[in-house]
Amino acid sequence: MLGLSVLAGCGFAPVYGTDSSASTLRGSIAYDMPDTPSGFHLRNRFEERLGLTEETRFHLAVSIDVSESLIGIGSDNAPSRVNLLGTASYTLTDLNGNTRSTGTVTNFTSYSTTGTTVATRAAQRDASERLMINLADLVVTRLLADPAAVAP
Repeated sequence: MLGLSVLAGCGFAPVYGTDSSASTLRGSIAYDMPDTPSGFHLRNRFEERLGLTEETRFHLAVSIDVSESLIGIGSDNAPSRVNLLGTASYTLTDLNGNTRSTGTVTNFTSYSTTGTTVATRAAQRDASERLMINLADLVVTRLLADPAAVAP
C-alpha cells in the first residue's frame, strides 16, 4: 500500500490507463512504412499494438535498414548461422507537421542455414518477420514512454 501511495505522489500513471499515451495514440496514427515484406510485417505489428487508423491525428513514418552477417561456419566452410541486424528510424508528427517524437531503434535475430535450401529460405523469412516485430515493439515502447509524443 505504501509503495502505491508513493507512486501516486510522484505523478506515476499507467501507460495503458484511460487517459494515457496508449489511449491517445490508439486508432489515431496514419502509418508510412516501406512497401516491402518487411514493411508489411512492421505495419501489422504497429496496427496490433496501436490500432487501425480510425481518425488521423498523427503520422508515423518509419524507415528500415537490415543487414546480414555470417556468425557460424561449418566444418565444410559453408555458413551455418546468419545474424540479421535491423535498424528502424521513426518520426511521429502531428497534422500540423510538428515533430512529436523521433528516434532510432536496433535489434537482431538469427537463423540457421544448415537445412535444405527451402528450409533455409523459410528460416530467413521467419527471422525477418521476428525482427520486424521486435523493432515495432521497441518503437511503440518509446512512443508510449515519450510524454512529448502526445502532449497537447
